[in-house]
Amino acid sequence: MFKPNLWQIPTIAHPVQQQLAHKTEILIERLKQIAERHQTAKFASSLAVEDMLITDLIAKCGIPIEVFTLNTGRLNPETLALLEQVEQRYPNLTLQRYFPQAAAVQAYIHTQGENAFYHSVEQRQQCCFIRKVEPLNRALQAADAWLSGQRRDQSVTRAELPFSERDQARRIAKYNPIFDWSERDVWAYILHHQVPYNRLYQQGYPSIGCEPCTRPVKVDEDIRAGRWWWENKDSKECGLHTQSA
Repeated sequence: MFKPNLWQIPTIAHPVQQQLAHKTEILIERLKQIAERHQTAKFASSLAVEDMLITDLIAKCGIPIEVFTLNTGRLNPETLALLEQVEQRYPNLTLQRYFPQAAAVQAYIHTQGENAFYHSVEQRQQCCFIRKVEPLNRALQAADAWLSGQRRDQSVTRAELPFSERDQARRIAKYNPIFDWSERDVWAYILHHQVPYNRLYQQGYPSIGCEPCTRPVKVDEDIRAGRWWWENKDSKECGLHTQSA
């Protein structure tokens, strides 16, 4: 049976390795500046490699930025296993977990169907709102700033991503501290510092979300092609970031 060549963790070239220390120093300063500017800055970690990089620096450098993650209830076993690894790796880091409202999940399943997100963009976004956006809103209620692990070269919807922006919906500041890091930059840090990462990356998953909405991608595909693969590439956001401006 034919098996396509899947995406693989990138090989890190020497020039990327040479620049890593300098880029890391800049990133540490960015994180410290964010913490100094705000009374309660929070980092939303999806446990992706980008977020593991930021979490590693927050923990190692003792930067006063709270870290939390959203457990949607539809995560891969590999993602849940990584969550346990993170808590073991960083015993001094308090990783808050937020879950969707059980009543809202049950109402969606009852009225729409458990996997209704495959039927339309609207139904998928409704599911994302229940499982991601609403828990994020609760997580950020007491925050005056939040951080993401987004990068410019992840997708066409993020090509103009700035370092700092205003989250108009929540009326707080938002930061994308690795907006200018490449995929190879991120992996250079992860591999050099032996930071734990989701084992799905070894199975051809360059971008990982909920289990039914994520699949491996081929070597010649966009790295986010496996997210909501049944939709147009211009609609591939869950709503966590699209309300910021």
